[in-house]
Amino acid sequence: MPQITITLSDAELKGMESITENPQEWAQNAVSERARLANNDIIRMYTERALNEGVQIPATRELIILDAFTRGWAKTAADVNSEFNAQLAARVAAEATPE
Repeated sequence: MPQITITLSDAELKGMESITENPQEWAQNAVSERARLANNDIIRMYTERALNEGVQIPATRELIILDAFTRGWAKTAADVNSEFNAQLAARVAAEATPE
């Protein structure tokens, strides 16, 4: 299973300890909850699109999410940003080119 590591200064850790007994558990819960919300959005989008296109919906939530990325129906933020930057560069180049 992938791991994400964060680094806090001593002061940042003390700040976290002022709001929670276990900063590691708090961070794990915060990230897991955000991932759950994102996955719910992907599942909703996938289900609607699959129904509209007559695509069989996988049996589990995990398989739906993985298939959404395989089909290109869901994209990583890095992919979205890369596509946006490419479109922006193309637009700027087109506007800079004299007719």
